[in-house]
Amino acid sequence: MKIAVTGSIATDHLMTFDGRFADSLVVEQLDKISVSFLVNDLQIRRGGVAGNIAFGLGNLGLRPILIGCVGADFADYGSWLERHGVDTSEVRISQTQHTARFVCTTDNDMAQMASFYPGAMSEGREVELGPIAERHGGFDLVLIGAHDPEGMRRNTQECRRRGIPFVADPSQQLAFGDGAFIRDIIDGAQYLFTNEYESHLTEQKTGWSADEILDRVGVRVITRGKDGASIHRRGEPTIDVPVAQIAQAADPTGVGDAFRAGFLAGLSWQLELERCAQLGSVLAAHVIETVGTQEYVLEAPAFLDRFRAAYGDAAAGEVAAHLRDRRS
Repeated sequence: MKIAVTGSIATDHLMTFDGRFADSLVVEQLDKISVSFLVNDLQIRRGGVAGNIAFGLGNLGLRPILIGCVGADFADYGSWLERHGVDTSEVRISQTQHTARFVCTTDNDMAQMASFYPGAMSEGREVELGPIAERHGGFDLVLIGAHDPEGMRRNTQECRRRGIPFVADPSQQLAFGDGAFIRDIIDGAQYLFTNEYESHLTEQKTGWSADEILDRVGVRVITRGKDGASIHRRGEPTIDVPVAQIAQAADPTGVGDAFRAGFLAGLSWQLELERCAQLGSVLAAHVIETVGTQEYVLEAPAFLDRFRAAYGDAAAGEVAAHLRDRRS
């Protein structure tokens, strides 16, 4: 399966606060909020939803085509992705702006406060998928992740017009978008990914019920943090998948992106949906144990041991052959 991944490509500035944000917030005064947190450290890492998802797919042995806009400061990041199996030939280099920046502080409860500077990402609305698809002999699936809102709209409309199956993964842009925007970017998706909070936000803003959303998308995947993930299809029983166990949580940034990468790899390997979600969960466990979204090392034997412990021998057996075939 030939998969293209569109979305943000960014540099992450990650900090940790040794305390709880909740202890410094006065609910009755949130309209006047002015707080500062003394953080322990600063980690500067590679990130962005598209970069993270493509990295995960590359680590699992696929060769995703990354589509997005970056600044001239992308050279080292681009080399890193290429070394990890990602095709970066379609990444557009801006002549005027820097690569996007994500600045995030995480407290002891794993709660986060973050800001995002789009930079070169704002040029995403100028990217046309058709010529890119032609250069690569067509796409079997395009994931449309969060980036420039008008770029997301253009990506989605173009996939519908050209008959390219697409995954809607609006994530952070759900808070920005109004109902018309959200309806436009999810309608007709083969798969819709959100976390649990975003699933309710989608229904609230679009005015569509859960059943009405399933009338418009093929499969709805909702991640629920420590409670795992659920997969919804019209007229079919819900599939619930528990999380894989972790040794110790270090940083939750990028966990959802890793889940998506594992899920898409399972689709590429033509595995059933439950197995796809299990793959996503095991890859997500690798990410939450590290600081940074692309700092984990995927070794097939250890990955399979964790998969087997979480989901059993039969499930691990279905995945083993594909992992053996992955790039070294």
